[in-house]
Amino acid sequence: MKERIYSKIYKEGAEHLAQAKIAEAALDARLLLEFVCGTDQNTLLAHGERVISEEEYGRYRELIGKRADHVPLQHLTGEQSFMGLTFRVNKNVLIPRQDTEILVEEVMKNLHDGMRILDLCTGSGCILLSLLRYSNNCEGVGTDLSKDALAVAKENYKRLLDRRPEMTARFLEGDLFKAFESGTDDNCAERFDIIVSNPPYIETGVIDTLMPEVRGHEPITALDGGVDGLSFYVRIAKEAGGYLNGGGMLFFEIGCEQAESVRDILEKTGFREINVVKDFAGLDRVVYGSWFG
Repeated sequence: MKERIYSKIYKEGAEHLAQAKIAEAALDARLLLEFVCGTDQNTLLAHGERVISEEEYGRYRELIGKRADHVPLQHLTGEQSFMGLTFRVNKNVLIPRQDTEILVEEVMKNLHDGMRILDLCTGSGCILLSLLRYSNNCEGVGTDLSKDALAVAKENYKRLLDRRPEMTARFLEGDLFKAFESGTDDNCAERFDIIVSNPPYIETGVIDTLMPEVRGHEPITALDGGVDGLSFYVRIAKEAGGYLNGGGMLFFEIGCEQAESVRDILEKTGFREINVVKDFAGLDRVVYGSWFG
C-alpha cells in the first residue's frame, strides 16, 4: 500500500483548491489537514515526513472536495475563532468576521461591571458571549428570529460556561424586540444599558453578487437588509429607546458605505453623541449613539 506522506498530501490538497480558484488555497489546505490529523501549523515544517493513515487521507480528500465546491472552511471544521475564543458555527449562522471584532472592542470601551446587554440578531452568539466573557457580573440577552441559530448560540454559551460559570445569558426567539412579546418570557419592561447588533445590511439586489461561499452557504436572513440595506437599522433605532436605560447606548456594525445613513437614522430617532468608528482597513465599520430619553 502506498504511503501517504503529510507534506505531499498537503501539496496535493493545495493544488486542488488552487485549481478550483479558492482564494486562500494553501492556507485552507493546511488547516483542513490539521483538522483531520489533529496536528498544528508546525507539523508541516518540522514533521512533514509523517505518514497519515488511509482513513485520514480519505477524510481529507472528502473535505478538500467540499472546499473546492466553495463550502466555507468553517462549515467543514465547525469552528471559527473570534475575539480569542472558539465558537461553534454551521449553516444556520453567519460566520463571525474579524470586522465584527471592531464592534465588540468598541462596546467594551463603554462596558462596565454589572451592565445589562441586549444583542439583537445574535446568530452564533459571538458578540454577546465575547462581551460577557471579558467583563464582570454583566448579564446578557440575545434574540434571533431563527430557532436553529439560537441552538448554536446556546451551545456556545454552554461551552464558555466551563471557563466562566458565573456568566449569565438568555436567548429568546423572535423578530428583534418582538422576542420579548412572544409569551415565553414575561419581560416586556426590560431595560438595558447597551444594545448591540450586527444586523443584516446587504442590499437585496447585491446578494447574488457575493462570493459563492457566502451567497450559497450562509443564511440569507442574516444577510438581506432590504432594498437599501437599511431596514433593520430603521426598525431597531425606532424601538431601542423603549428598552434602554437613560444614558444607555446603541451600537451597530454597518456596511462601509452606510455610516452617514445610519447616523441620520439615529439622529432622527432621538439618539445623541453619535460616533463613527473605522476598521483596520480605514473603512467605516461601527456607528453608535447614546439615549437620554
